[in-house]
Amino acid sequence: MLVALKWLTKYIDLPMDHEELAQRLSLAGLNHESTDVIDNQIVIDLEITSNRGDCLGHLGVAREIGVLFGLETCFPTPVLQENGPPIGDLLSVRNQFEEACPRYTARVIQGVQVGPSPEWLVEALQSVFWKRRLDGTIERYQSINNVVDATNYVLMECGQPLHAFDYSKIADKQVVVRPAANQEIMHAIDHKDYTLDPSVCVIADSTHPSAIAGVMGGASSEVSESTTDLVIEAAVFTPLSIRRTARKLKLHSPSSYRFERKVDPVGVEWASRRVCELIVELAGGTVAAGMIDTAPEIPTRAPVVLRASQLERILGIKLDVGEMTRILEALGCQSGSLEGDAVAYTPPSWRHDLTREADLVEEVARIHGYDKIPDDSPIPVAPSAKRTFDTAMGKIRGVLTASGISEAMTPSVVTEKLDQSISPWTDRPALKTQVAMLKGAKTLRRSLIPSLLEGRAKNWASASLEADLFEIAHLYLPNEGDDALPTEHYSLALVTGQDFYSLKGVLETLCQRLGVDVALDVKTVDRIGFPARGCVQLVLGDQTLGYLGIVDPKVVKSWKLPNAVCAAEVSLEVLLEHSQLVPQQKAISMFPSVQRDLNFVVSESVAWREMEQVVRAAVGDSLAKITYRETYRDAKKDGNDRKRVLMTVELQRHDETLSGEQADSLVNEVIVACQKNLSAELLS
Repeated sequence: MLVALKWLTKYIDLPMDHEELAQRLSLAGLNHESTDVIDNQIVIDLEITSNRGDCLGHLGVAREIGVLFGLETCFPTPVLQENGPPIGDLLSVRNQFEEACPRYTARVIQGVQVGPSPEWLVEALQSVFWKRRLDGTIERYQSINNVVDATNYVLMECGQPLHAFDYSKIADKQVVVRPAANQEIMHAIDHKDYTLDPSVCVIADSTHPSAIAGVMGGASSEVSESTTDLVIEAAVFTPLSIRRTARKLKLHSPSSYRFERKVDPVGVEWASRRVCELIVELAGGTVAAGMIDTAPEIPTRAPVVLRASQLERILGIKLDVGEMTRILEALGCQSGSLEGDAVAYTPPSWRHDLTREADLVEEVARIHGYDKIPDDSPIPVAPSAKRTFDTAMGKIRGVLTASGISEAMTPSVVTEKLDQSISPWTDRPALKTQVAMLKGAKTLRRSLIPSLLEGRAKNWASASLEADLFEIAHLYLPNEGDDALPTEHYSLALVTGQDFYSLKGVLETLCQRLGVDVALDVKTVDRIGFPARGCVQLVLGDQTLGYLGIVDPKVVKSWKLPNAVCAAEVSLEVLLEHSQLVPQQKAISMFPSVQRDLNFVVSESVAWREMEQVVRAAVGDSLAKITYRETYRDAKKDGNDRKRVLMTVELQRHDETLSGEQADSLVNEVIVACQKNLSAELLS
């Protein structure tokens, strides 16, 4: 926001120099970016945060200066002579899009003479509408005419965007606020055509659009030298609607910048009177009697209670109720009921960001002066309880980094080609943004694995480093229906040069560290980006935890990686649902255990998980532990499609010491169960 000090002096005396002014504004939250001298005028550039739309005009900045320095302000009071016919006889307004335009006002001025602007107006606009070119020269504001310049002047005066239409070019003398038709074309005043859709709000007449609401006017109704009658628009457009439109069309303007940050709903009528007053002064004409207003009743603001004790608790300094009230009333708040040290304040219409007690505490602090708060002020701080999610993430990161896997952070939007390379969760087409968030990237990713593969490839290309990576982030899984919102899926993904079983071991360790008491099962599946039978579905109970597999060699080759890559992706929601993050006490048997090694010959199709389940069912509570040792294959001795699996069974009871006969009996039950359920043969 460029602020000309000469312009400011119309509303407030500035006894201080511009360095002191800039410093004080910065300390109060309006950060000073730079100071320039334009045509012997001092212009300061202030960074206005998104919640302070009230300071996007000289009046708002003057109001802040008055509060900070205790100076009186003098704001103009527009006076209109409405000598024309009733406005209802000249114009009608229909608002068919209140979601995007909660309030629309219009006035009519007849008999204006459009011409050059006076020198003082051009000078004022040139002081705040300019930009520096790369070669250091300045590109100045080019005066348009006295009517358009007047609307720009009021814009920079109070922060309320305005627009003037040529009344004679409005078909049937109707103004219609409506959604644009699908593929509707509008030729704007920048001499470009824009293709619109129903999400865009337009200001139209009975036949065609005249302006993209809150963003830019249309060429069909712009004011020219032949214009004699005007329609003056002053409206409120919702920030979300304007932001979407500006980004969709890649069309940003001083008006859209202000509407995106909210305008003062009460100030709309003031701005309308102010610009009409200026136009009549500069171009003559007669103002029609009355103003069309689609929403003249403005909701009252709810009061916010501020306790003086909260100031001391949060800031560490004591301020009495009187000083607290003085500051907030100077900012425009109205003080109400008082109970002890608590006062109810009603925020002004231009401060939409004041909605809770903490907001008022901040206002008092910045006006009182952050620099006046001692560094050693006693502020009681108590640590908040850690969220369950944060505790789990800490344990997950601990396990993975201990396994030599580094954490990565990658963008949520990727190229279509990258997204299609691997997609274990779904084969539905990914959702896409209408505007690329990154160069060439418009696709909301369905898996983290492709991004991690890209990261591994870049590490290899730049440093010959085979980086093992993991990431914790959201996926966006498409649902049925074109308009259905995606399912945001919190996921953990890993890519590593380790083999399949090593990565599976990392995941099993992760489950163990999180206290998952449900056994991790696997099922062979086919998924995009993995070779046939090269991927397994990870299952906890009856829920899909995720997928683990060897990445398709074609995908690995496309990234020019030298060796095979194994990848996994799991649902954190499912993982945390089965987790027990607080360790539970378990009774430890005081009696010794007995260990027996068993070597079975089983079919190649028998998985270790099946053998473990059979052993647990056979032994029951007497099983302390079962440990997989190794798998060995000898086709000559055991036959094709047969393998030897060596396991250690540890037996133990909590009420007595197992005798040799009892242990032999239990082991025999294991052997019989494996023979019966798995067709296993015991090797002696």
